[in-house]
Amino acid sequence: MASDSLYAVLDIRERGAFNARQIANATSLPRSQIEFRVAELVPNRKIPIVVYDDDGKRAELAAATLAQLGYSNVAVLDGGLPAWQEARLPAASGVNVPSKAFGEHVHHERGIPDISPEELKSLQSRSTELMILDMRTPEEFGRFCIPGAINVPGGDVVLWADDLSQKPAGSIIINCAGRTRSIIGTAGLQRLGLGNVRALRNGTMGWVLAGFELELSPVRQTRVASERSREKGAALALRIAEEEGIPFISAPEVMSIRKGADDGVVYLIDVRSEAEYGSGHLPGSLNIPGGQAVQRADDFVAVRNSKIIFVSNKSARAVMAAYWYRQMGFPDVAVLQGGLRGWAESGQSLAQGTSRTEPLGYDAAAKAVRFIDARELKQELHNSQVFILDLGSSLDFEAAHIPGAWWISRGWIEIKLPEHCPDRSQAIVLTCPDDRNSVLAAQALSGIGYTDVAVLKGGVRAWAKNGHRTEAGLDRCLVEANDVVLSPSVWGNKEAMQRYLEWEVKLTGG
Repeated sequence: MASDSLYAVLDIRERGAFNARQIANATSLPRSQIEFRVAELVPNRKIPIVVYDDDGKRAELAAATLAQLGYSNVAVLDGGLPAWQEARLPAASGVNVPSKAFGEHVHHERGIPDISPEELKSLQSRSTELMILDMRTPEEFGRFCIPGAINVPGGDVVLWADDLSQKPAGSIIINCAGRTRSIIGTAGLQRLGLGNVRALRNGTMGWVLAGFELELSPVRQTRVASERSREKGAALALRIAEEEGIPFISAPEVMSIRKGADDGVVYLIDVRSEAEYGSGHLPGSLNIPGGQAVQRADDFVAVRNSKIIFVSNKSARAVMAAYWYRQMGFPDVAVLQGGLRGWAESGQSLAQGTSRTEPLGYDAAAKAVRFIDARELKQELHNSQVFILDLGSSLDFEAAHIPGAWWISRGWIEIKLPEHCPDRSQAIVLTCPDDRNSVLAAQALSGIGYTDVAVLKGGVRAWAKNGHRTEAGLDRCLVEANDVVLSPSVWGNKEAMQRYLEWEVKLTGG
């Protein structure tokens, strides 16, 4: 980890365990998600990978899975996280720690101007020129926002720079749920030459803690910047690229790099919106809208010291993402010259849509398992003592599951199921929202001797679509339901919000 070589360190525990404590700069990849995400996270199967957990049991199973998927250089960390901590090596708590710590560093080093919720509330009653720009994703914004805010996802803010420069001093307020995206959005506009912008201190969480109400389920559409501002944004970005020494790579050079990537790793990251990406994108590129690309860098770039090429329509948003990655310390960052237009003009084809890809190994596993449809399962529930096991997320299970089902994370299934179901001839039906996790779990159970395992075809969705009753709740769990970590802004606990904000500030000793 101290070298310049290519490597990945993967924490294969549940997300909640990772949130509690982790090796600094590791990437969270819960064991149940390996087949779904590892091809994007570690695209070169020769790269050294180290996996770890708490006691080695799940890590060994994860290493075996990776080997089966063709990864040839996988090791298990001896002693896992406890041994790492005993050796007093760097550890951290929380999710997306590198990006959030970077945001606090930017806030401190650049003296980012901010405004308190109380000051903003007062300003709202006095100013008609006020603009509140919410940097969160459209999905986050659609749940709640600061009253009157408009949604400008963080990566798009460069396109607004010229429009915003016409506004009076202090009239532009940037917010997110907490701190990081507000800070980065404000700092980005400052780097583009704007002096009339401030961050809302502690975002929507700070607003709630100050005793103010959020606007729930805003229905207004996300606005776009004027065409003039978008053109100006492209010019500003080119200036930033020149000043910062950010390299551009032509479409033929990208093709050549990718063809010669047998010994390296190249990430193509498209920072446009999902809708833009679906209308046409570089084959093999990842869609990570700009604000998320900065906010969650460790979730997407697992191989350290890899090459990262950013893509957008005319390169403006790609340049700003590259700028921030450079600031975060990523050593090899570039931008596709001319963006999507340059790619198309060079004669290269674009892929369409955002269709999902099946997890690695799914097709082979599906051929070896027995499927049962909703009608057959309904009949079996009347005639036998079938054991139903749900492998979706705990959130999915809590929202809707088949009556009588038990929940378990697939990461634990070979270890924990024998404790609860020692009879390996027991009839078991596996479910999840569709059937993908169930198929992979059925293969694993067959491998440890369970002889009567079936998969509900189409999963819980098919069950409900056939008109069958579901249950809600999270009271039938075989393991701790710590697979999902929600922001305190989502579940609204004020004490949790306060702890979270204090944690963010302390990331750089602030």
